[in-house]
Amino acid sequence: MAKESMKARERKRERMVAKYAKKREELTKVIKSTDSSDEVVAAKWDAMMAIQKLPANSSKIRVHNRCGLTGRPRGYMRQFGISRVTFREMALAGKIPGVKKSSW
Repeated sequence: MAKESMKARERKRERMVAKYAKKREELTKVIKSTDSSDEVVAAKWDAMMAIQKLPANSSKIRVHNRCGLTGRPRGYMRQFGISRVTFREMALAGKIPGVKKSSW
């Protein structure tokens, strides 16, 4: 199991991403606009400076998927929200509906 501090750090990052998502989206739209007049170029520059001043952990690329039960960062299965190890244990115990061990 992951340390509680690592789980808490990930939860904090998720909260920060949600908090600053709208602001980041607006600034990104300004940066990606295609007009090249002088005032638009100045606005793009201001938007780039503003986006750099936002907290680094508010970027969605910083969030790492972790197992919902154990906090394991590797082997994460998006469909179930848990790691492969936890998934196997639960599947063999019959705790995941519709999943069974295959045999041929």
